[in-house]
Amino acid sequence: MSFKHVIAAAAINAAGLMSPTWAADAPSILLVHGAWANGSSWAKVVPLLQARGLDVVAVHNPLSSLEADVAATRRVIDDRQGDVILVGHSYGGAVITEAGNSKKVRALVYVAAFAPSPGQSVNAIVGAAPRPPEWSKEIHADAKGALTWSAAGMARYFAPDLPAGEAALLAATQAPLFAGAFDGKVTSAAFTQKPSWFVIADNDQIIPAALQQVFAQTMKATTSHVASSHVPMLSQPQAVADAIFAAVDGTK
Repeated sequence: MSFKHVIAAAAINAAGLMSPTWAADAPSILLVHGAWANGSSWAKVVPLLQARGLDVVAVHNPLSSLEADVAATRRVIDDRQGDVILVGHSYGGAVITEAGNSKKVRALVYVAAFAPSPGQSVNAIVGAAPRPPEWSKEIHADAKGALTWSAAGMARYFAPDLPAGEAALLAATQAPLFAGAFDGKVTSAAFTQKPSWFVIADNDQIIPAALQQVFAQTMKATTSHVASSHVPMLSQPQAVADAIFAAVDGTK
């Protein structure tokens, strides 16, 4: 066999490995970003999911209130033809906890995320700590109550395991968060009714791994660990994709 034929055969085999793993009725994957972000925060995960034949949508939420973000996520859920799996990062965990009550949602995947119980807000969870987190001094509020990170703070606390250029890009493109969004309370926690998966970021300085473990235990989630900062979908995208694949397999 010629070298050209060997290369062609390898390409065919690689293409076969990338063929769809699941049936056409597999659930869509809806990716819900956290605070100070938008749908592009999933840019490294989306190709991994699409390569396995999954329908993927990255939701863009306004970050103006929990209620508005839940409503925006529900619009995307309602627009899909079939069932969905919701994936939420950070504050996005609070969003999917509420939005996940839709009958179309098969499962929830939390990625270094908050998972408030009914009646809880993100601020109530963070405020339960004996003192404000060290990173809070890196948050700036403008005259209208929009919160943003300093570039140095984002590189040090939020995404220290990203290359410096990527961390700087993350800071430059961050989406301002209205301060009141963290006061929104979950009314009904979907994880009490839906199977859940949780990716715990062991080196997270924003939501400590121990707190993530509490969330995972409360919802009886299938748990995986990754040695990452608060942004495993950017620093360890394969580990996040693997948890999503497990959720698809677990809800067939």
